[in-house]
Amino acid sequence: MPKILVVDDNPAIHTDFRKVLCVPPDVDAQAALSAAQALLLGELPAGVGRPAFDVDFAGQGREGLAMVQRADAEGSPYSLAFVDMRMPPGWDGLETIEHLWAADPYLQIVICSAHSDYDWLEVMRRIGHTDQLLVLRKPFEPIEVLQCAAALCRKWENERLMRSRVADLERSAAASAAGLEAANCQLRHQATHDGITGLPNRVLLDDRLEQAVVRADRAGQAFALMLCDLGRLKLINESLGHRAGDQLLQAAAQRLCSVVRPVDTVARINGDKFALLIGAAVNPADVETVARRAIDALIAPIEIAGISVHTAPNIGIAIHPQDGGAQDTLFARADAALYSAKQRGQGAVQCYAPGMNIGDPDKVRLESDLHRALALQQFQLYYQPKVDTLTGAVHSAEALIRWHHPERGLVSPAEFIPLAEECGLIDAIGRWVAAEACRQTRAWQTSGMPALRIAINLSAAQFRAGDLVETMRHALNSATLSARFLEVELTESALMSDPEKSIGVLEQLSEMGILISVDDFGTGYSSMSYLRRLPLDKLKIDRSFINEITARADDASIVTAIVSLAHSLRLKVVAEGVETAAQLEFLKGLGCDQYQGYLFSRPLPPADFERLMRGEQARRMAFMEDEALRTQSKLTARSRPV
Repeated sequence: MPKILVVDDNPAIHTDFRKVLCVPPDVDAQAALSAAQALLLGELPAGVGRPAFDVDFAGQGREGLAMVQRADAEGSPYSLAFVDMRMPPGWDGLETIEHLWAADPYLQIVICSAHSDYDWLEVMRRIGHTDQLLVLRKPFEPIEVLQCAAALCRKWENERLMRSRVADLERSAAASAAGLEAANCQLRHQATHDGITGLPNRVLLDDRLEQAVVRADRAGQAFALMLCDLGRLKLINESLGHRAGDQLLQAAAQRLCSVVRPVDTVARINGDKFALLIGAAVNPADVETVARRAIDALIAPIEIAGISVHTAPNIGIAIHPQDGGAQDTLFARADAALYSAKQRGQGAVQCYAPGMNIGDPDKVRLESDLHRALALQQFQLYYQPKVDTLTGAVHSAEALIRWHHPERGLVSPAEFIPLAEECGLIDAIGRWVAAEACRQTRAWQTSGMPALRIAINLSAAQFRAGDLVETMRHALNSATLSARFLEVELTESALMSDPEKSIGVLEQLSEMGILISVDDFGTGYSSMSYLRRLPLDKLKIDRSFINEITARADDASIVTAIVSLAHSLRLKVVAEGVETAAQLEFLKGLGCDQYQGYLFSRPLPPADFERLMRGEQARRMAFMEDEALRTQSKLTARSRPV
């Protein structure tokens, strides 16, 4: 029920308003209001005598103000106030209205006056032009009072509803704006921070590095940039899953943050590489101390999934301005120092020094050149003889790839083969090696040279590829070369990465007639149970054991054991890296079958190798079919020459 306040100093007027506005207790309030509206239209619903309102009365303006304030405080404000113009000895009507609107600016007002001596224009100037004010002249008719009450109460209710909806819209807009701002903050954070560790990413690191350069140049101070490589993340991801890898990164991030100051920056760049930006670095010794603390923190085992995981961290350091003024230069030199540290082994810390610029830019250029090398025919095979230890006869040789770079000269396989594996070129290079070795071997045969078996090296990536057998078959068929003149060499690591698959692939190669050798035997891990199941023909002893075979008892014992093991498995043994007569005599005493090394010949280009072979005595060049020089494959029944 709408609430109405009557402010008049005449009690009789109170009685009149009560008769007009109040409804008996048994009449529904909403029905009363509807009756008042119908009354405005000249219709009165049946059963309702008069509309009614909740009416309060005040004799003076101050009393009315107190009632309005109390109603607002209680949350049930008045909709309308009837105010008499003259109420001696207190406030008059205008002063009362001013106080009422100061307390409740939404209150509707009806001025009640029996006097005509008011200048209504002056009244309007004093209280302002407003749609919240009506004037009712005394004496008034009941219908006039009801009409004013019904119309102004409905107007007050509509305005309140509108204000409520506007407030709701404003709150909704404010909430949406706050949500958008929070989303924007989240997006900005995601754009500048790593999602796994929460550390700054490369974007934010670059910004802070740029600021550090500006501040250092202005203040004449030095600062350091460290690049840290965790190592072993790939192993953890592959062995324990990427969730475990993420936990490793998070633990490493916490440990790195613990060794620097709050003003320093720790960022994750990519993969397992982190950066530490150390401000106001005094000298390299202080920076190295921080780096050592970081290494010590990272080397400690990290518990992941109930397993103590160990990292293999390295740190490279570049200091501004002595190692570079521009941020790109500083970053590149810190990377070069990191590369140098990794070459020294895990746990190494390396400050940049001149001459370390053989980093990524050089590697990228070398990779670019490598992509063109095949098309430009820059690769060549060199050949190193394999010599019979007892007779000195040469029946086979190893084909070794060389890269004749137009600017760098002869590039070592140790430099470009790992790069070829990284960039996916190793398969194409491997196919070329197989085809070229078969072609050259066949060409020597047709030129009248005694038949030789040529061995080629297979990388782990080639061996894992599904087309190895077809690649070998295509190379042999293209050169019209018999498979017994081809030998493949694989490392222990390549064979043991997937032993069951290795057995299947090697059986197919062996069935074709290709000989199979295990290269660098003794440097990897071999399961004896698998070793006896693999269709192998030869074991090649790694040169690291041959180097000091006559000086170190341990190396001599290892070589002796390998020769004994191979012969017990009916395998031939080849020793690599034989450079002295003493080494050869020792191998002869053990019964080693073949050797290769600088003692007989270094790897030679095809023309020089051919001259070497033609210069040998005919008996050493003859391809002997004697049973003693045959290699018995475990899979095929026929014997094959050594």
